Amino acid sequence: ASKIHNYPFSGCSCVDHIRVLSFVSCMEFLFEHPILTFIFLLYLFLLQLKLVNPTQYRFEHLATQLKWRLQEGRGEAVYQIGVEDNGLLVGLTEPDMKASLKTLKRMAEKVGADITLLREREIDYDSDRNTRKIAEVLVRKVPDDQQFLDLRVAVLGNVDSGKSTLLGVLTQGELDNGRGRARLNLFRHLHEIQTGRTSSISFEILGFNSRGEVVNYSESRTAEEICESSSKMITFIDLAGHHKYLKTTIFGLTSYCPDFAMLVVSANTGIAGTTREHLGLAMALKVPIFIVVSKVDLCFRGTVERTVRQLERVLKQPGCNKVPMVVSNPDDAVTAAQQFTQSACITPIFTLSSVSGESLDLLKVFLNILPPLSNSKEQEELMQQLTEFQVDEIYSVPDVGTVVGGTLYSGVCREGERLVVGPTDEGRFLRLKVGSIQRNRSACRVLRAGQAATLALGNFDRSLLRKGMVMVSPKMNPTICCQFEAAIVLLFHAKTFRRGFQVTVHVGNVRQTATVECLHGKDELRTGERAVVRFRFIKHPEYLRLGAKLLFREGVTKGIGHVARLLPPSQNQDQNQIHDQNLQEH
Repeated sequence: ASKIHNYPFSGCSCVDHIRVLSFVSCMEFLFEHPILTFIFLLYLFLLQLKLVNPTQYRFEHLATQLKWRLQEGRGEAVYQIGVEDNGLLVGLTEPDMKASLKTLKRMAEKVGADITLLREREIDYDSDRNTRKIAEVLVRKVPDDQQFLDLRVAVLGNVDSGKSTLLGVLTQGELDNGRGRARLNLFRHLHEIQTGRTSSISFEILGFNSRGEVVNYSESRTAEEICESSSKMITFIDLAGHHKYLKTTIFGLTSYCPDFAMLVVSANTGIAGTTREHLGLAMALKVPIFIVVSKVDLCFRGTVERTVRQLERVLKQPGCNKVPMVVSNPDDAVTAAQQFTQSACITPIFTLSSVSGESLDLLKVFLNILPPLSNSKEQEELMQQLTEFQVDEIYSVPDVGTVVGGTLYSGVCREGERLVVGPTDEGRFLRLKVGSIQRNRSACRVLRAGQAATLALGNFDRSLLRKGMVMVSPKMNPTICCQFEAAIVLLFHAKTFRRGFQVTVHVGNVRQTATVECLHGKDELRTGERAVVRFRFIKHPEYLRLGAKLLFREGVTKGIGHVARLLPPSQNQDQNQIHDQNLQEH
């Protein structure tokens, strides 16, 4: 005790003296005095458990920690006050909770952020102790220079399940009239308006500001205003539900790289049509999926519950192995958003109406809190790679020229940058210059990896471009292939899958018919079997990446896998000559 009393820690703040002592000498002393070590660790724990009246140095340290957490969370973080690191709910008294929230607000203001109290709960220990509280607080950066967090959500579901109507209500801020008024602004073609069915891919945006409030077209006239006011942006990719537009739906899932998928199921029809197929596609591509049961205003409560039970049975089947989580209150919505990205098996289920607005706020709470799948470190690693932009759409805009839309897979793209685009039918790459860049319909000078945008190419000949091309840095020296090998799993086939079979292959933004050249080690495949298969494109070469997810289909035949090997052009030519000789011999 006398040694501890004589040590410089006595009589003043422990943290202040840590600034004076070197790290090594401090650790040596703590190892020599286990009692003081316990007291020191307990002191640090209590400082993290609550943020009551911190010293100036402690406040600066906490603000630095908050800034780091915001960078890791790409602009947002959730603080749990009154909860131990192991999840034990300790709780704080009412004065301590108010002081902690006040300190957290000061910390957020210092780093340019706002706080939103997500939920606050009381914990009762016994009659001898005061009621304690725990709180979860969302901290989000104030938008600056369009560096908002952008998440892409693919919208799936059977035809007439209410996908476009739900998006119209979310993005326009007005409820539907029951006859499809909300969806009219989403349609791109006249026949879509006449039939009420989506046949193309459309994009709609929903923003949230730093305080967690919804930003949509109800208060903003243009997409540019929404972007300027938002710290977080949800980009909905509205996909077709009818079976005859399945190739368009698959292209949207593979090419636009959605972070999440929202499966919309009509409460009055249940799991029907393409619902199971869309669910299987999302799971095959490993896209996290949550479910929205719509049109609950048209049904009795028993019908809605029957549809939910039907969904739960499907999700629990061995092929899915999901854990359904029905969201019925705001507390469930917060929990679902946090667990959804932490566990791949959690599947939130919402029941709502686009006409009455029932439980619509729960979906907004979920989308507001939903964190990104990738952290800042992974984002920085992608940005340090060479530029690679996937061409998904091609337009001709008056007074602007040729415009391409797509997603920047890696690197950074700036105005005036010189890239090469290809491959052409001859396998060549052509030089071009990027003019202006627009992201979410507003001007943008710098495009970063993972972001979707449109690039103006000036007077570049549009006839030389096609969907499936890539725009890459000339330093990359891109390689192309006519043949490649893939490790696949045959999900379904009526008979046997063998050499000579032709399928439509989807790899990223590439969509082309390919012929099965050979199956390594096997003569044929049946449903559920695996193999390494060599494919050959029948029209023109493509640019592929090793390890890219692959999906192929033809009629009822479906399979998934990944690209395992790219055959160089010289080997492609040799294989073609052997193939021609075999045909001549036969």
